[in-house]
Amino acid sequence: MLSILKRRSIRKYTDQRVSDDKVEQLLRAGMSAPSAGNGRPWHFIVVDDKEILSEIPKFHPYSNMLKEASHAIVVCGNKGEEKFEGYWVQDCSAATENILLMAEELGLGAVWLGVYPEKERVMQVQELLHMPNNVVPLSIVSIGYPAETKESINRFYPEKIHKNKW
Repeated sequence: MLSILKRRSIRKYTDQRVSDDKVEQLLRAGMSAPSAGNGRPWHFIVVDDKEILSEIPKFHPYSNMLKEASHAIVVCGNKGEEKFEGYWVQDCSAATENILLMAEELGLGAVWLGVYPEKERVMQVQELLHMPNNVVPLSIVSIGYPAETKESINRFYPEKIHKNKW
């Protein structure tokens, strides 16, 4: 089965560290995403410091898995680098999804943690990671070797398909 159909959100990890090579493959996948006008306004902060990973759940209510994750990748948009105003969100979302799919392909577990547009989360991530104001964290991808398995789910619903008009 294709990775895109198998991918699930994995929130439990073993204590095995993800190699730098695999992290680079995840980043290469993120940077291979399409972007508006090929602007590629994304930047990525790789976090493997356990102290920093443990700080995020103090302000992000859905991020407790970061305490046991090997790494997190913070996907950010640089508003000064976007080719078309406002499209950084779509560009960085595509990069985030590519990272999730590559994680599945590499046998890793991952989950997308939303940051933007929650203003308080954005501010706290920026502060924690010493980010410039024009760079906005869109998501945090928690990465590790899975300590749980989840079956694929059929998410194809024909009733959501409309042809030519609603």
